Amino acid sequence: MTNLHVLSAGAAKGLVQGVQSEFERDTGLTLQCTFGAVGAMLERLNAGAPCDAIVLTRAMLDALAREQRIDASSIADLGWVHTGVAGAGAAQAGAVSDVASLLSVLRPAASIFVPDPQRATAGIHALRVLQALQLPDIEPRLRAFPNGASAMAALAQQADPHAVGITQVSEILYTPGVRLLGVLPPPHGLATLYSAAVVQAAPNAQGAIQLIKRLAAPARAHWRRQAGFEAAAS
Repeated sequence: MTNLHVLSAGAAKGLVQGVQSEFERDTGLTLQCTFGAVGAMLERLNAGAPCDAIVLTRAMLDALAREQRIDASSIADLGWVHTGVAGAGAAQAGAVSDVASLLSVLRPAASIFVPDPQRATAGIHALRVLQALQLPDIEPRLRAFPNGASAMAALAQQADPHAVGITQVSEILYTPGVRLLGVLPPPHGLATLYSAAVVQAAPNAQGAIQLIKRLAAPARAHWRRQAGFEAAAS
């Protein structure tokens, strides 16, 4: 089988893996996927990592299009993903619906699990929110991981019922052993638009186009919604 190389934001891991089996069956291509913080994926692209299709924030893809590093006509929006709050499966934390309930979850948390606060969209935002809330002793309680998937996997192993995490809702939903407590409430909420595109001079541009069409197909809107993506405005 011919390989199709994909660099993808961790927020879209569930979407990409959700179509992988049928895509490989239908096309005869083998997906070689790397998932992680958007900043890390951009660094891999800049370093020359093999890449046919790339999934990043729309803002990042627009910048790459201006630099003529992706095919601008191939950009397809996958949807908006909120940044959310997670608890371990047996967590005592209640639902998060406003700032007061967010504080009630964060104050007793000895550990707060987040993706990379320098290279991950949700990690950068989480750190800003925690600083804005002026919670005491944030640094000793912060548990940073390379991406949201690894942060949520670590949270799932916690015995501490007060441990919480902050990352993209889609990453919370696809991680066994954690549960979504709610999205970050106003004025601290963040919704990020993720999109896919074909890299300029991609070795397998046609395969990348087929994958992107499958990910963004209108017929899959319900599936994207279940994965934590809200429809992008047309």
